[in-house]
Amino acid sequence: MTKDQLPTRPLTRRRALLAGAAAVGAAGAAGLFETLAGDEPVRAPVPAAGPQPHRALKPSAYRLQPLMGYGPPRAAPRRLLVRHRPFLRVSGRGRTMVLTFDDGPDPRYTPYILDILREYDVRAMFFVCGEMVADSKELVVRMAEEGHVVGNHTWSHPLLTRLSRARIHAEMERTCDIIEETYGERPAWFRAPYGAWNRTTFQFGAELGMEPLAWTVDTLDWTTPGTHRIIDRVENGAAPGVVVLSHDAGGDRSQSVRALRAYLPRLLDAGYYVTVPTRQDT
Repeated sequence: MTKDQLPTRPLTRRRALLAGAAAVGAAGAAGLFETLAGDEPVRAPVPAAGPQPHRALKPSAYRLQPLMGYGPPRAAPRRLLVRHRPFLRVSGRGRTMVLTFDDGPDPRYTPYILDILREYDVRAMFFVCGEMVADSKELVVRMAEEGHVVGNHTWSHPLLTRLSRARIHAEMERTCDIIEETYGERPAWFRAPYGAWNRTTFQFGAELGMEPLAWTVDTLDWTTPGTHRIIDRVENGAAPGVVVLSHDAGGDRSQSVRALRAYLPRLLDAGYYVTVPTRQDT
C-alpha cells in the first residue's frame, strides 16, 4: 500500500469543528495583514458552521437601578413660614435687651461703637446696607469676629413699599450676597428701611432665610437731638425683651457714640443683660 493509498479516517463532528475554526483563523490573519499592508479591502470571513458564540448583552438603564429601596423615608418638604409682621422684642430670659445699629458700616463712627461694645464685652446687631459694606468690608469682618450679628438692611436704603417686586428682591438678595462674600455667612435677620414693610418684603425675606426684626425703643438719634436726649430715651425705655434702635451711619453719629458710652454701663449696672437674639428667642 502506497502513501497515496493510505485509508482516510472518518471525519467526526469534533474534527470538522476544529478544521473549520482553523480555516476561520487563517482567513482572519490573512485579512489582518492585508489591511495593514494596504492591499485589497478585507472581506468579512464566512462564519464557521456550528453554534456561534453569544454576544455580550449591553447593560440597560433599569438593570443599574435597584428594584426596591430600603433607605430612610423622604421627609416632606418644609412649608415656608412667611411672617405678617416683624418682631418688635425678644423673649430672652430675665432682664434681656438688644442693641441694634442701622445704616452702616461707617468708618467714622462704627469703629468707636465696636470699641465700646468690646470694652464691656457686649454683643449687638448691625443692620448693614450693601453699598456701605462694599466700601468697608473689614468692619463687617470685625463685627462677625467679635460676635455681633450682621443683618440685612437692603443695598441702598430705599423705601421698599414704593419699589417693584424685582427691585425689592434685588435690594435684599444683593445685600445677602455681599455679606456672605465678606465673611462667609448669609444674614439671618432683615430690617426694612424706615420700618416700611409689606407682604413682598416678608415673602422675600423668608425665601432668603431671614427673620424680620423691628424695634421697641427708637432713640431718634438720626435727628441729632442731643446726647442726653438719646440717653434718656434708652434708659426710660429699658425693659426685658426691648430692642433699641440706633444708627452708626447715615449722617453725623457722634451723639450716638457718646450716648452709648454713657448708657451702656448704666444698663449693665442695673442688671440688664445686653445680648443678641437667636432664631429661637423670638
